[in-house]
Amino acid sequence: MSIASVHDASAPAGGQAPIAQFFIPATASLQERRPRTLKHGDTFAVFDHNGDALSGPGSPEGIFHRDTRYLSHLHLTINGKRPMLLSSTLRDDNATLTCDLTNPDLFDETGKLTLEHDLIHMRRTRFLWNAGCYERLAVRNYDERRQQVRIEISFGADFADLFEVRGTVRARRGRHLPSVMEQDRVLLSYIGLDDQKRVTQLSFDPRPDELGSGHVIYDLDLAPHETRSLFIQICCDQANDRPLGYQSFFLGLRDARRALRSSSSRAASIVTSNEIFNEAARRSVSDLYMLMTDKPEGPYPYAGIPWFSTVFGRDALITALETLWLDPQIARGVLGHLAANQATEVDPAADAEPGKILHEVRYGEMAKLGEVPFRRYYGSIDSTPLFILLAGEYLKRTGDLATINRLLPNIEAALTWIDEHGDRDGDGFVEYGRLTQEGLINQAWKDSHDSVFHVDGSLAKGPIAIAEVQAYVYGAWQSAAEIFRWLGRPERAAKFLARAEGLRRAFDTSFFDEELGTFVLALDGNKRPCRVRSSNAGHALCTGIAYPERAAQVARTLMSASSFCGWGIRTIASTEARYNPMSYHNGSVWPHDNAMIASGLARYGYRAEAARIFEGLFASSTYIDLRRLPELFCGLPRQRAQGPTFYPVSCSPQAWAAAAPLFLLQSCLGLDFEPNVRVISFNEPQLPSFLDEVILRHLQVGNGWADVALRRSGRSVVVDTLGRRGEVRVLTTA
Repeated sequence: MSIASVHDASAPAGGQAPIAQFFIPATASLQERRPRTLKHGDTFAVFDHNGDALSGPGSPEGIFHRDTRYLSHLHLTINGKRPMLLSSTLRDDNATLTCDLTNPDLFDETGKLTLEHDLIHMRRTRFLWNAGCYERLAVRNYDERRQQVRIEISFGADFADLFEVRGTVRARRGRHLPSVMEQDRVLLSYIGLDDQKRVTQLSFDPRPDELGSGHVIYDLDLAPHETRSLFIQICCDQANDRPLGYQSFFLGLRDARRALRSSSSRAASIVTSNEIFNEAARRSVSDLYMLMTDKPEGPYPYAGIPWFSTVFGRDALITALETLWLDPQIARGVLGHLAANQATEVDPAADAEPGKILHEVRYGEMAKLGEVPFRRYYGSIDSTPLFILLAGEYLKRTGDLATINRLLPNIEAALTWIDEHGDRDGDGFVEYGRLTQEGLINQAWKDSHDSVFHVDGSLAKGPIAIAEVQAYVYGAWQSAAEIFRWLGRPERAAKFLARAEGLRRAFDTSFFDEELGTFVLALDGNKRPCRVRSSNAGHALCTGIAYPERAAQVARTLMSASSFCGWGIRTIASTEARYNPMSYHNGSVWPHDNAMIASGLARYGYRAEAARIFEGLFASSTYIDLRRLPELFCGLPRQRAQGPTFYPVSCSPQAWAAAAPLFLLQSCLGLDFEPNVRVISFNEPQLPSFLDEVILRHLQVGNGWADVALRRSGRSVVVDTLGRRGEVRVLTTA
């Protein structure tokens, strides 16, 4: 990524048969559909603006649970016609979807108008909770006369595996069982080739006038201004033990809202002088906590909807880094869950080696049968160093030595993996290469098959040492040193610092290219540099592996017109052989990528450049539905009075994209924490052009917190402490 497994299908060199890379075909644009999404736990739903899920080729709509689509079709009609859309909104906290609809002009079979438009109002209110979807359909007659209307809801369940929905064609499938109908419910069932029975239960209250295996009908006789409420409950694999109808709906709604409110209350709050940015920030926070799934070890952000609503290692680690200032408990949950699922043995089919950190987990039929390799998959070269890096940053942020002590065996195993498996040839760099032909070809965050190439456009052959992974390993050594310093083991800390400095020298020698003015994209299996200007080089700034004099050159290259398109920094500069602004990884703009680069720029004192990136991404969000930054968008140049060009199958919401504006804000403000002395510091804070004031409330450090305001004053930023609890100090350095 995605940090997810989106790949193109292509034939390798030599005219061999194509290697399936679990690609997402662009047969239907998510941007065109502008879907409405809901999520709770391991269940998510994708609906159109009317609240329907319309089945058809390429449609991603429906209700999904643990990587299977449990409802593929849901269609509401009034007197046989699709209602007209009035509005379709998600609550600010993403708890509910509300669709307001009305009737079109309705005619009888002779062509006579029987019901004029806009007389019947229908409001669909829907939410997800505990593997179920709950809906209240309120139908109100605004006519002065009594009206008889027929409400029909058709439904279906294809029980397609998520990878089938994404485009994979299967030679064989399981079998659908006959529908089971009762007076007020229908059971749709499927037995997969994995011998697992999957069941969708649809329940209706009040009892419908007609119930079939694929539809229900209500014939409503509505007095003037009368409202009737219909309740629909769709459960995946389990019958809900709550009573049907009104009571079940409102109890579930109460619990769903309470859960979201409880989890998001941990986060610091952000209020600024720009109301549009406030909307964008609220949406970012709401999306993050909607994507959060409670694991035994704590909260864990699933990567994104629709294709990546599951555990991803790299995505969650980067999301946790982006939000560490806002809510450190996210990092604690991510570290705990990934430690619990750390590889302990060599398994080539899973690209697993002892100490390696997870890439992806899937629960669907195809994963269980091995038709895709992702049941528990470790094909990610950067998750392991990022795990160590996050552990050190979490300790610096919180001082929570008890958690680090508990994770220490996992940290040690990850450090050992870098030495014994990560560095394949002993040259000091960490390389990737899949262990079987079924594994991912590219295993860094740009994991498309064509994302690593030479100056002439030819694809690099592995094992590949990619630039940002060396930066992450450098960060991992620095974090290891920090951890052992806290543990009172200065000798080991010094050893890791020495290793970091050695890697820094080697990286500078092998990766920096004076002519390019930046670090090369990668070294191929023959140690030939991929002399390509890419955003990957910006990640070298993020962890500090770049020497200061190199940082200046890298910053200039990244902010040049060939790389910075006005909305953000492109993944590949427009001067390069494989540049395509509409590609997934070779010229597009990714918010998380830009947020990490901005963090690196700020680290080296280039806060003005970080603020430019922030302004570009914020400006893009003003053109986007719900102010929601997507996974990526096209890297076409910014044009006056026009918005960005959208990528057709970009996931939205996506966790690390949602977190990007929050991380960008931290970078511009120079916000940092010292928990051992309870200090919140702002190092050379700078406000982007669209903000004159920022108020941060409940910034936690140690066992206290502070509320802080930052205001523009000429060319300076004034920091004011509004309130505090405990002996918390707020410091500013100019």
